[in-house]
Amino acid sequence: MLASMLNGFTPHTVIRDGVSLHTRIGGEGPPLLLLHGHPQSMAMWHRVAPTLARHFTLVLMDLRGYGDSARPTPDAAHSAHSKREMAQDAIAVMAHHGFKRFDVLAHDRGARVAHRLAADHAAAVQRLMLLDIAPTLAMYEQTGEAFARAYWHWFFLIQPPPLPEALIDADPARYVRSVMGSRHAGLAAFDPAALAEYERCAALPGTAASVCEDYRASATIDLEHDRADVAAGHRLPQALRVLWGEHGTVARCFDVLALWRERAANVSGHSLPCGHYIAEEAPDRLIAEALSFFQPDSKEQP
Repeated sequence: MLASMLNGFTPHTVIRDGVSLHTRIGGEGPPLLLLHGHPQSMAMWHRVAPTLARHFTLVLMDLRGYGDSARPTPDAAHSAHSKREMAQDAIAVMAHHGFKRFDVLAHDRGARVAHRLAADHAAAVQRLMLLDIAPTLAMYEQTGEAFARAYWHWFFLIQPPPLPEALIDADPARYVRSVMGSRHAGLAAFDPAALAEYERCAALPGTAASVCEDYRASATIDLEHDRADVAAGHRLPQALRVLWGEHGTVARCFDVLALWRERAANVSGHSLPCGHYIAEEAPDRLIAEALSFFQPDSKEQP
């Protein structure tokens, strides 16, 4: 099913420190890394990847713990699922495909990985576009009732094991549909094949544990890394474009542009007429934004 959705993108497996990472590559032009969100996989790009591949060499990757990538063993510090580790995965994947410098387009959890990737590996990331997030630290520090109610899964998933894992494992498809169907566009926004792919991956052994560890890391070790950046006065040096859905919770609860301007030196962005799942709700708008921002004709070659 995934192969038919991403026809023309060749699958690869990259091993980093014993963790198997599922990737696909296709297209022509400068390298552009695509990172998906939760509870999804690289399949979320199926409405934009074919067009973007006419302008870029696209590298799609399943984050560790998601899709067909491996589920690392949880650890007490949640370090195996930290965004720093996932950023290192991205560096290894791009090196495997022959790229030392590249652009990044990322959504949701993948956008949090992209934030850390740009912070830790500034020489590798040329430009980045982040979809429907504010900085993780700011979102936790500014959490209010409206955000907590809408993003209930943030606080459910970080509870100590094994309760969240057990509840997800009892009916993984129901969990996926509950999270995704509660947003602005409901489940109607998703191609049935894509939704079936998300449900398939959610049911793979170890997924629930990895998903919980991803969020536990965001509430612990990832915040430590973010606070260290803030204390040191570090700001992202790359050109950063942030886009968010005007009907989404992030837009309703946070000043997205102002928060990113605290964390990056060169920020632009605006809302789009959709909800959280921009690549599936407003693919044509996202394609236009990506082509404009990444400016393929002027980019340096890797």
